Amino acid sequence: MQSNFSGMRIIIAGAGEIGVYLAEMLAKEKHDVVLIEPNIDKLNAVESHHDILAIHGSSTSFEILESAGARHADLIIAVTQSEEVNLITSVFGKEMGAKQSIARIDNKEFLQRKNEKYFRNLGIDSVICPENLASNEIVGLLKQVGTTEVFEFSGGILSLLVIKQDEDSKIIGKTLIETDSLNPEFDFRAVAISRNNKTIIPKGDDVIQINDFIYVITNQEGIKIVLKYAGKEKFEIGNIMILGGSRIGKRTAKALEGHLKVKLIESDKEKCVELADQLKKTLVINGDGSDINLLMEEGIQNMDAFIAVTGNSETNIISCLIAKRLGVKRTIAEIENIHYIDLAENIGIDTIINKKLIAASKIFGYTMEAEVKSLKCLTGADAEVMELVVHDNAKITKGLIKDIKFPKDAIIGGVVRGETSFIVKGNTQILPGDKVVVFSLPGAIKKIQEYFN
Repeated sequence: MQSNFSGMRIIIAGAGEIGVYLAEMLAKEKHDVVLIEPNIDKLNAVESHHDILAIHGSSTSFEILESAGARHADLIIAVTQSEEVNLITSVFGKEMGAKQSIARIDNKEFLQRKNEKYFRNLGIDSVICPENLASNEIVGLLKQVGTTEVFEFSGGILSLLVIKQDEDSKIIGKTLIETDSLNPEFDFRAVAISRNNKTIIPKGDDVIQINDFIYVITNQEGIKIVLKYAGKEKFEIGNIMILGGSRIGKRTAKALEGHLKVKLIESDKEKCVELADQLKKTLVINGDGSDINLLMEEGIQNMDAFIAVTGNSETNIISCLIAKRLGVKRTIAEIENIHYIDLAENIGIDTIINKKLIAASKIFGYTMEAEVKSLKCLTGADAEVMELVVHDNAKITKGLIKDIKFPKDAIIGGVVRGETSFIVKGNTQILPGDKVVVFSLPGAIKKIQEYFN
């Protein structure tokens, strides 16, 4: 099937970890990407490893923006380390003719809904704070124990759960058809299996194996049953230890300290003083989080969850493994090195947080021709799950699901229709106005969009 998709002209300001990851990801999707960076060493590293047009200079320069093609750009994404540079770049780029602009910010006040109008008036279409998004994700994961990842659609009417199958799972050795028959009244759909670092769009006769990561779409009533079949026991979280007083660590502690007992360990003495002043109910401890004696003294063996967000992937991995060995039930590690993610999941860390993927999840929807309600770039799979709005006369409404020849590297999981939701079957008819949850491998994304416009 031929795609009518033509790539966007996208300008990215900032060749940091997030900027380079976005540039690489969007270039793979056949977009025309230009990367602006004032640091020549960072720029040379990008040009030597990626097929991306790179421009040396400041993104706040009209001349640089002009040479990058801002007048005809579809999207400007400013993700430098400077909040001020990002805001100015977005304003200038939009004023010069760019259709949309996104700015990375650090100030939590800027994220408040009541302040959105000020950014709109300046021409900035969206502001993102990866650290704040990461903190929100951690808080959400602690509410839903037993899952590796969880992502809600339409305020939780449908959810995607990612669950590792271990020796306690009751569905090891069963086909997906057999798991369906365990509880015929139960509404769920397995949309993917991640096995040996490969993501599979499953069929009914696929057999679930130990250490598989199963991606399941279900509703609120189905969550408990999914976790029960996977052998995941519900447990209450009351005591939490956070390693690292980074922005993520501080924001997570702030969100949790009102109703949970929180300890935060930070190696920098000055930062500890600041944190102790800002976190009124969190016990802030100055020390080395990789020191097992210190962790034992601070009662890590009594913790229900351990969160490592130091900014150093290796430290976070090692400390989570120590916590797991000492009996902590739930471990969450920030891992920015993409190559470490599969390793970390396979050696027993429960959940991985990655700012690059979190930022990509927020931005990727702006590059799609279909209307995207929400989108998640998954950490444990080279795939996305998205909630797409069905427009009038869209191709997906022209027949039953079994008859419309949906792309083979994608699968429809569920539908939100008004205030209700249901799992898709072969004889489901999609209607205009529906919000459809789709799991997709990268190669199918362009084809999917044709079904929703």
